Amino acid sequence: MFTEVRMKKAMAGLVAAGLILSGAGAAFAAQKGAIPQLRSDGVQFDDGKYKFNPPGTDHGSFEWAGELTDAYPRDGHNVYVQVAVEGHGWARYYGRQRSTVSMRHSDWSGAQQYTDNAKFRVCRDRGSLRPDNCSPTRYFSYTLH
Repeated sequence: MFTEVRMKKAMAGLVAAGLILSGAGAAFAAQKGAIPQLRSDGVQFDDGKYKFNPPGTDHGSFEWAGELTDAYPRDGHNVYVQVAVEGHGWARYYGRQRSTVSMRHSDWSGAQQYTDNAKFRVCRDRGSLRPDNCSPTRYFSYTLH
């Protein structure tokens, strides 16, 4: 009788631990979505996709991809994507003048296990004498299910 009670308690503990661990894994599943077309004078970003990676996968990063286009190829200005995660400053990824380039990058904060907030925009680099022009900033957040 005594060992039967111990077995039942041990079994109940294993079931509870299994439920907790399976719930934690589901809470941090990768979250994916589309980045809508972004435009400003001279720059365009199409076919955008993003993914918030779970902890332990690619640093728990905000992973993104898309096509960056120099929409005014004769103006002599380059174009770039800007991404900021978790309150950090903007990271800049340059395209190529007079062309469209496929881009795929991951951004993360080294101080956190996973990224759950990101900002994204595209800009045209107009040189040092004039301010760059950028698309409206898009905000992305990881939501727990």
